[in-house]
Amino acid sequence: MTGRLQHFDMAAVREEFPILSREAYGKRLVYLDNAASAQKPRAVIDAMAQAMEHSYANVHRGLHLLSNESTAAYEAARTTAAKFLNAASVDEIVFTSGGTDSINLVAYALGASQIGEGDEIILSVMEHHSNIVPWHLLRERKGAVLKWVDISDDGEIDLDAYRAAFSKRTKIVAISAMSNVLGLATPAKELTRIAHENGALALFDGCQAAVHGAVNVQDIGCDLLAMTGHKLYGPTGIGVLYGRLDVLKRLPPFRGGGEMIDVVTTEAVTYNDPPHRFEAGTPPILEAIGLGAALEWMMKKGVASIASHEARLTACALEELRKLNFVKLYGQARGKAPIIAFNVDGAHPHDVSAILDRMGVAVRAGHHCAQPLMKRLGVSATARASFAIYNDSDDVEALIEGLHKTHKMLG
Repeated sequence: MTGRLQHFDMAAVREEFPILSREAYGKRLVYLDNAASAQKPRAVIDAMAQAMEHSYANVHRGLHLLSNESTAAYEAARTTAAKFLNAASVDEIVFTSGGTDSINLVAYALGASQIGEGDEIILSVMEHHSNIVPWHLLRERKGAVLKWVDISDDGEIDLDAYRAAFSKRTKIVAISAMSNVLGLATPAKELTRIAHENGALALFDGCQAAVHGAVNVQDIGCDLLAMTGHKLYGPTGIGVLYGRLDVLKRLPPFRGGGEMIDVVTTEAVTYNDPPHRFEAGTPPILEAIGLGAALEWMMKKGVASIASHEARLTACALEELRKLNFVKLYGQARGKAPIIAFNVDGAHPHDVSAILDRMGVAVRAGHHCAQPLMKRLGVSATARASFAIYNDSDDVEALIEGLHKTHKMLG
């Protein structure tokens, strides 16, 4: 699935991303906000344009040529997503509007069928809000109990606390497979094993993990996993919910409308089988085609090769950042993905980001939709630099130079 390891011709890779040819304030664009959303290669842009220009129509029930072509392309993207995650069946791939929608789908369906007052949901303090707020809704509406697992000072999940959190009322574990702030992977396979030993489902927010290395859902053994297209070099408005088929079959629909039904009468309705049960209405056809193109592009490049390139770049960046005595880094455990949260002494992250922006360096600043984690780290916000396949050592150099200038301006 991942292909052999290879080194990339960085000039050629960058040429595949049209946006990287532009400037920012007269400077070379150094895009280091990839953990928020990655740029799009020509392969994705062309696939979506081709679909719009030559074969667009609504999918599944049309009998004409354009509908058949659109349906084939849409379902081919589902097959690609199944291959990318190593799902056992294409029927385990549900298209959603993104990672947030995927997690909301699960929370709503479980709340409607399996989670009631006093039932427990285990989360970690480093979750993205999209994997917190849907469960808070169950707390508010159903009386569910949220149980929180802490992390170490280095950012690793506390396995002892995790084991201790389970009880007979635990229904599901909802944990990030990789922190969007710290770039640290969780031991998903071990977390799943412990959850299953306690009779609980295991759901992973895979929105970051799927970008930075192979995610093999059969090897992990998880019940459910969410990922989003826009971080995977694909378009916005498209995501995937992977669910083991036996688990999906036990979940009621999230939305009602066309496609998700079997038979509708004035007296009753019966529902379609997964995955279509969860895809009410006209789906994100063009976006799914774009996501399929993005995943094919990643697999052609080699997921392992992309991860290796990012790891080398991250090691280089961390080495240089550690030389800056005015920079504090967060999340220093080994195996760190190319996501680096930091603060500059005496400067608010928003100011750091604004000054770097004028130098052509795009980083993110804020709480990164992870306020419980910010509280755990003892800060209100951080700056965050994150790398992708098209970043290189020149980008690291630009970041370091920009931080030196920022410190002088704000110090």
